[in-house]
Amino acid sequence: MDSKATGIVAYIGWIGFAVSFAVGAKDDEFAKFHQNQALVLNIASVLVLVPIVKWIVSIPITVLWFMGLINAINNGMKPLPIIGGIQLIK
Repeated sequence: MDSKATGIVAYIGWIGFAVSFAVGAKDDEFAKFHQNQALVLNIASVLVLVPIVKWIVSIPITVLWFMGLINAINNGMKPLPIIGGIQLIK
């Protein structure tokens, strides 16, 4: 899978992230950047399961998800606001 496809697939939920991580190029900075952003979003989306936090977190997560997906489609590597500095994949 090429860089752009790997970055895009990473944003398709947990399954898309797993496929992107398993099939994507391990040394490709673009793919790893978007895999990291998608992983942080997936972890943050778990907070939506808590009813009290649901209303506060769900809209910003959706906005960040769209921003990350559009960034991957446009071959960009601009960090997402708020979570962009979190590095989980090295």
